[in-house]
Amino acid sequence: MTTQNTTPSATPRTRPTDKATGSTLVTNIGSLVTNDPVLAGSSGSSKSSKSGGSSGPLGLIPGPAAVVIDGDRVAWVGAARDAPAADARLDAGGRAMLPGFVDSHSHLLFAGDRSAEFAARMSGRPYTAGGIRTTVAATRAAGGAELDATLTRFLAEGLRQGTTTQETKSGYGLTVHDEARALEIAARHTAEVTYLGAHVVAPEFADDPAGYVALVTGAMLDACAPHARWVDVFCERGAFDGDQARAVLTAGMARGLAARVHANQLGHGPGVQLAVELGAASADHCTYLTDADVDALASAADTTVATLLPGAEFSTRARYPDARRLLDAGASVALSTDCNPGSSFTTSMPFCVAVAVRDMRMTPDEAVHAATYGGARALRRNDVGVVAPGARADLLLLDAPSHVHLAYRPGVPLTAAVWKDGVLREMRPGLLLDQQPAAQP
Repeated sequence: MTTQNTTPSATPRTRPTDKATGSTLVTNIGSLVTNDPVLAGSSGSSKSSKSGGSSGPLGLIPGPAAVVIDGDRVAWVGAARDAPAADARLDAGGRAMLPGFVDSHSHLLFAGDRSAEFAARMSGRPYTAGGIRTTVAATRAAGGAELDATLTRFLAEGLRQGTTTQETKSGYGLTVHDEARALEIAARHTAEVTYLGAHVVAPEFADDPAGYVALVTGAMLDACAPHARWVDVFCERGAFDGDQARAVLTAGMARGLAARVHANQLGHGPGVQLAVELGAASADHCTYLTDADVDALASAADTTVATLLPGAEFSTRARYPDARRLLDAGASVALSTDCNPGSSFTTSMPFCVAVAVRDMRMTPDEAVHAATYGGARALRRNDVGVVAPGARADLLLLDAPSHVHLAYRPGVPLTAAVWKDGVLREMRPGLLLDQQPAAQP
């Protein structure tokens, strides 16, 4: 049985670095979530999960396990006893490792503060999409440097909690200039950039929503498409109806952007069915679903992921999505933060995992899988969300013996170390992870 290393050592300690150099063997991992059941089976050590079940979709390799990082990629995964030599050796001390979280839905490009709105809502005022316009005014007034600094801060905040892949959207500018400016800033920091000019109808077009849709699908799209990978629309009452959403998505797709949809958050509507019909990568929120919606998502499980955003329900005291219903039907499910200033102001994927387990009837294994592999699926990425040879070396080491602790110990900062593209970017102060030259064969 492995134990966590709590004994001081005279060997040099690792420090966060800026660049991946050489290879590193991370060994004595207490339990390793790979999200690759075939790989876990081939390791010869995936008999059971420490959470009490089989390895399942987590592809859990029980300890002592090991991972070799070479440059920005994972080079080897398996039982520690079989690990090859590397340029450096890092002792995980029996801690659990999993892929870095993949946060596939967020709104991080904004200015202003809506804490007063939150306080009023907690006093009984219901949530609607109207508060978005408050943020629009503040964002338009902000300088580009301010928006860049805010985004940088949120990305760093997420990284400290284990998020290594971050999607983010525009949607708080709602003019050609402000939407393009937001996406240009986002593209400096992440490859997963989403054009959300169709967040709500811009205030200047309050009496002419058709005119605003024409702008979103015309001049605004022309300015924004070069900076984005995705096109999104808020298909909801108070925002855009099914026909308007279809126009926005098909226009973006014609420009080479892949589709995702805000769907069925505030009530039953056409968003989920539209997402499935158009082959969108993700239908996000999925709170109010008919049997036909669930069946559609299940039948499109290889194409369209149901991305659930528990932070929004937590922060608005709203009804949670029924994750159990989706999973049992065979739908693909992801978890994400929906970080935004109005309805879900959190960058914490561990928090979302804990809420999903407590309030959405997901098991810890299912929630961790959805927050890593599920998010990667929602972004149509196969190089993140897994720990496997050839995948990006985006790794999270927990200060706990099992991934189950993410739900078992809600609110406790469990990040011990984070690697992004093979670079050790975060490490808890005082953590005794020794780095020393690997033994030569």
